[in-house]
Amino acid sequence: MIVTFEADLWLWDARKTDSWTFVSVPEAISEEIKEISAGISRGFGSVRVIVTVGATIWRTSIFPSAEGGYVLPVKRAVRKAEALGAGDTATVMIELVDF
Repeated sequence: MIVTFEADLWLWDARKTDSWTFVSVPEAISEEIKEISAGISRGFGSVRVIVTVGATIWRTSIFPSAEGGYVLPVKRAVRKAEALGAGDTATVMIELVDF
């Protein structure tokens, strides 16, 4: 499964001083991922993905959020390479791995 969406970057309230930055995976896409990954997710309910933002590609995991969808951490190196910060909108492509 490969999906593309736009999302705003946001800081995790619990760790704002550490600049943990995420994007939220849209609800409809999150529901599809939950169906596909049922019984196959990893620690903390995470799902392994390959992500593309701009010209940057990396492997990571998406994690379930308290709101029911998934969140994607966007590491500092990606934000720097793509000139992104909290509040900016990014076009994100994710591909599920291991499915």
